[in-house]
Amino acid sequence: MATQVPVTQLPEASKPAHQQTPAKSAAVKSKKKLARRIEKDYSAIYRRSFQAVFLLLNVWIGTQFYFWVRQYEGGAGSVPVSRPAGVEGWLPIAGLMNLKYWVFSGEIPRVHPAARFLLLTFLSMAFLFRKAFCSWLCPIGTISEYLWRAGKQLFGRNFFPPRWLDLPLRGLKYLLLGFFVWAISTMSAMGIRDFMQSPYGLIADVKMLNFFRHIGETGLIVLGVFVLASVFVPNFWCRFLCPYGALLGLTSWLSPMKIRRNPEPCIDCAKCAKACPSNLPVDKLVKIQSVECTGCLECVVVCPAENALSMSLPQLLMPKKRRMALPAWAMAAGIAVLFLSVAGFAKATGHWNSPIPDAVYQRLVPNADQAAHPMP
Repeated sequence: MATQVPVTQLPEASKPAHQQTPAKSAAVKSKKKLARRIEKDYSAIYRRSFQAVFLLLNVWIGTQFYFWVRQYEGGAGSVPVSRPAGVEGWLPIAGLMNLKYWVFSGEIPRVHPAARFLLLTFLSMAFLFRKAFCSWLCPIGTISEYLWRAGKQLFGRNFFPPRWLDLPLRGLKYLLLGFFVWAISTMSAMGIRDFMQSPYGLIADVKMLNFFRHIGETGLIVLGVFVLASVFVPNFWCRFLCPYGALLGLTSWLSPMKIRRNPEPCIDCAKCAKACPSNLPVDKLVKIQSVECTGCLECVVVCPAENALSMSLPQLLMPKKRRMALPAWAMAAGIAVLFLSVAGFAKATGHWNSPIPDAVYQRLVPNADQAAHPMP
């Protein structure tokens, strides 16, 4: 007579699926097979090249602008220096004011016109390529990135505040943006024109330069705190305090172009989330909608799986398993073409340089520190 074996003694693998323990059931599942990427990703090379070029461009603009100011102060040489209009890229508030003036009056402003064109360029860039200005072009973003990378090399890691603190800190830049938007919204078009043509408005760029030229002890301490914080927290200024980044982030939220993850080829290695300087859970989402995404493509660079992660458009009419992915070279070309075409159009149409007579600068620049803000 055959001996019956109690059910409790049956091997785990021979039990029905509903009787297996969770650990064993998970072990039965086969791991995803990695379809490794074949083509080399050049997005990091493109982005770092853009960062270097734009950083050098800003150094050149800043140097030329310094010597332009010095010639009116009597400290330059005999060779005349022209004012570089590109310095107005550092005047985003003037850009917002001029943009409102243009919308409500239909006239392109005469004072700091390049500020408006540059603002429109960077807003368009944010809509088309996420906050690419922040991670590809902005010199502050570039310096901040290399600070936290240096910190990671020195200390083995970077740090992020806990979520309960991180969220309100990130809200600070939106409060600053809201303040500037509110202040500009209370001004009429004619009020903006009068402000821009006041002594303060005419040499706002000179006053900005003088702030750093004559920075005091308090300013140096604050600047040192920002630099030190950026070593430990990735993109400290950009993440918590930059109102320009907040404006571009809100614009990028409307962009159809997003980082998208395809769950099928994804092997759930989480390398993308670890590489994200904005601390976004890329490995848990199908698309990155967050306003904190800067389009840096660092997550795409480290992804080992073919077609698992890409900057792409929504599928819409495309077949289910295909994506309208944006190659890194196309993103780089788009950024360059957009920037050069808008700046070139402004120059060609005579709306790049401010037509302010030298006599006005000769009177105002040496006394820039005495130019008071015209608004109470």
